[in-house]
Amino acid sequence: MSKSRRAVMLFAVGFVLVVAGGLCPPPEAANAAPRKELSGAIRVSGAWALYPMMVRWAEEFHKLHPNVRIDVSAGGAGKGATDVLGGMVDIGMISRDIHPEEEKKGGFWVPVVKDAVLPTANAANPVAGSLRTQGVKRETFLALWIGGKPLTWGEVSGRAGTGDQVRVYTRSDACGAAETWAKYLGGKQEDLAGIAVYGDPGVAEALQRDRLGLGYNNLNYAYDANTGKPVSGLMVVPIDINGNGKVDQGEGFYRNREEVKRAIADGVYPSPPARDLNLLTKGKPKGLVRDFLLWILRDGQKYVDQAGYIELPKQKLTAAIKKVG
Repeated sequence: MSKSRRAVMLFAVGFVLVVAGGLCPPPEAANAAPRKELSGAIRVSGAWALYPMMVRWAEEFHKLHPNVRIDVSAGGAGKGATDVLGGMVDIGMISRDIHPEEEKKGGFWVPVVKDAVLPTANAANPVAGSLRTQGVKRETFLALWIGGKPLTWGEVSGRAGTGDQVRVYTRSDACGAAETWAKYLGGKQEDLAGIAVYGDPGVAEALQRDRLGLGYNNLNYAYDANTGKPVSGLMVVPIDINGNGKVDQGEGFYRNREEVKRAIADGVYPSPPARDLNLLTKGKPKGLVRDFLLWILRDGQKYVDQAGYIELPKQKLTAAIKKVG
């Protein structure tokens, strides 16, 4: 099965415990309130940024409702929007703002979690030490991606004698990460210069092979899900937020995923490239899709932190529940 597609295709199986030679329900079932029995299938496609979270939600929802099958595939926010508005899937994962033309076509959306796009480079970058202590100013990112200016790593880091030119990477697929990164720089995805690579994993793999590369990745593709540290072979490049030429104490939060998540939640990391992640349906959701969305906004939020995302403020979740309900 390809990296761009992981189907949660689990079939109905009874969950029982063997106790003293007999079968009995799990102990918590004795006191559980009767649960509405659901069945059917839900198709989901779209943003790489939301893919790990949606897979987790699909797995947990299936445990509660074994007769529900949820098929999840990644391919970029643009694909998710096209698929759902074209009737190919039931839910589109969108890692950017919903476009006005998508709303005109009947797009109904709610925010579900928050994450961020992060600048990334090869861990063996020739000026890695300087990058970690000095960071990179927004103006430098702007010159590289929007201006297409050829800069050396010495010029980026202020370290004389390092004449290797920066090789800039961007995304080839219509995606929220590229649109959000471009928005941070004052442009649109089509304005971004660089070597175009498909998908979040594709950019990460390209940077792992290229010690002179510079790109951007969504939070959960920059950090390892198990260790919480940057993915092997990658470094997350600090943004010099106040532009003073150094990574101040309040700007050095890139050592692990939890530090970055706190910075995003507290509004320290810039927004954009931090942003809400949304789910899109064609028209107001009904039936099984509505039940799934409401579960995500309520009970499904308990898995957000575990999966490496940032929970939305309670008032925003409450508004989303009211919008769906």
